[in-house]
Amino acid sequence: MFSVLNRTLFETAKLNISVGDVFAVLLVIAGAFIALRLVRAGLDRRARLHNMEQASRLHSAFLLVKYTVWVLVITICLQLLGINLTFLLAGSAALLVGLGLGLQQTFSDIVSGIIILMEGTIRVGDVLEVEGLVGRVAEINLRTSTVYSRNGMNVIVPNHRFINENVVNWSHNSLETRFTLNVGVAYGSDEHVVSNVLKKSALEHPMVITNDTEHPVVVRLIDFGNSSLDFEILFWSRNIFYIEQTKSEIRFTIVEGFRKAGIVIPFPQRDVHIIPDKTEP
Repeated sequence: MFSVLNRTLFETAKLNISVGDVFAVLLVIAGAFIALRLVRAGLDRRARLHNMEQASRLHSAFLLVKYTVWVLVITICLQLLGINLTFLLAGSAALLVGLGLGLQQTFSDIVSGIIILMEGTIRVGDVLEVEGLVGRVAEINLRTSTVYSRNGMNVIVPNHRFINENVVNWSHNSLETRFTLNVGVAYGSDEHVVSNVLKKSALEHPMVITNDTEHPVVVRLIDFGNSSLDFEILFWSRNIFYIEQTKSEIRFTIVEGFRKAGIVIPFPQRDVHIIPDKTEP
């Protein structure tokens, strides 16, 4: 048995790899797989006992542990095979410089991924808006993240965009988010009736929070427009991802309520006055 483990598989002037070395490497890799699976199972069990926010934190923690473990595994495996890391890095310095210049963006994405996982400002399940793209974070990897858009598509986003650009995290630290609807009515409309119709339309929607005094539905008269009295409705909802559908359904209810109350939504009108030319005979 020991003679088989000591049998040389590959040999050079500075390197001698035996069957035992390969066997030890395989044991280290298998041990890493088993350890990571046990850690993942423990974290999943714990995540089921907590809310979504805690589950996202545990997922980020597992990703950091996984990347750290595999860096250690690679280092240990190279040492077991007798490969000198210092010599390897020194001998390939020129190659590493060339790769660094060509892969600057990739390294930037990797560093950004590590920052995201460590800070926890963006987690799996968060609803984000990045340069007009609104979606739910489905997966955070070391270089890229997967965002599930409201159009039903998975969008692969480089991690540096979350660090270098303005990102709106609709669900950060809170499941409730406030949204706004604007509508104009014709001058001469009863503003109190308008306010009641708008408030009732929002309160009747099942996705609008109605039983929390800290998140009330508010109607405001915000401006005197050229052709209309301009109102806005402020409401809170947990239906963040599909909020545009919620807004559309509230608008349908508003239109129906205005029709019953005889309130008109105006369109821009202009009066044209023609002044006759007095110089003509």
